[in-house]
Amino acid sequence: MRKVAVIPAVLLTVLCTLNGCKKEEVEKVIEPLVADIQTAETSQEAQEEEDPVIPEIDASVEIQPGARIAVVSKSTSGSYWSLVRQGMEQAVEDVNEAYGFGKDEQITMTFEGASDEKDVSSQVNTLDAVIAENPDVLCISASDTNSLQAQLESAKENGIPVVAFDSSVSDSKMVRAFRGTDNKRVGEIAAYRLAVAIGKMGKVAVFSAQEKTQSIQERVEGFTSYMENYPDIDVVEIVYQDQVDDMTAAMQEVLEKNPQLEGVFCTNADISGLYLDMPKDETQDPVVMVGVDATAKQQEAIRNSKEVGVVSQQPYAIGYQTIWTALLTTAPNKSVEITRNLRIDPAWIDASNIDDPANSAYLYSN
Repeated sequence: MRKVAVIPAVLLTVLCTLNGCKKEEVEKVIEPLVADIQTAETSQEAQEEEDPVIPEIDASVEIQPGARIAVVSKSTSGSYWSLVRQGMEQAVEDVNEAYGFGKDEQITMTFEGASDEKDVSSQVNTLDAVIAENPDVLCISASDTNSLQAQLESAKENGIPVVAFDSSVSDSKMVRAFRGTDNKRVGEIAAYRLAVAIGKMGKVAVFSAQEKTQSIQERVEGFTSYMENYPDIDVVEIVYQDQVDDMTAAMQEVLEKNPQLEGVFCTNADISGLYLDMPKDETQDPVVMVGVDATAKQQEAIRNSKEVGVVSQQPYAIGYQTIWTALLTTAPNKSVEITRNLRIDPAWIDASNIDDPANSAYLYSN
């Protein structure tokens, strides 16, 4: 990372000397270049790390035998959530084995949620039922950052610690810890890769999942903020799935309104899948697409040059981290230190590295 600091300094000196211009003017010229270097190197560093996100089970920590963990997810369908659940179940299995818990001491976990991430009312109802059963720990991925206040208050009153995963809530004081992706980085990497792919000029659009979810808010913010580095790129539309009746029709309308559209950013796997399934006008130059999460469909699209690449997460690791963190909350007060926020770096996956074994944790098999 030291090279990043040296390169712009050298450029600034040379350009000022050659052109006789003010330092402030040159800084404006090289700012996008500096941002590009930083984003590319940080993204590469994240991919080069070797499994730092699967914690080692420390059986010396005094967790509660027989603890019941209730997980209420944004969704139970799709490859991302399937991998989250697999990570959670493996963590439970590993903990029981590491601690040598017998039948009556086994850690147990339930995993519930709606089949649709947009179904906030279903999540609220599920939470009410789960809290009534008085689990030892509650793990929650919020569909709506502001709709679960009463349920979180109820958990607090009943002495149930809450660990948020994937997407947290607006009142962060209601949760003991958060485990998920650095979603602002997702947006920044997507913006950088899309900008480079379209030659750093032209019109782009954002096709997004629901606006009320924290993870999506952060991705869109990261994307739009980073695009400010490119004055010749115009973000012409941001469409949220929970603000339209038919997302496919809404995306089609944006394409028809903007025949010169150069690129699109789809903020999650569901929206990416919808966009890939849309009929396209073969007489026009294809719009460059960047998606999120390397599902089987998106991997195929990358191989077929229908998608330039995806910013992908590690859902298995998120699930594993969530369960281990949940169990740490059952330890005697102040006997362990719990990191409040752990955000796992995403990785860029494209045709050049999709077959690299080092990236297997970012690829979803179904």
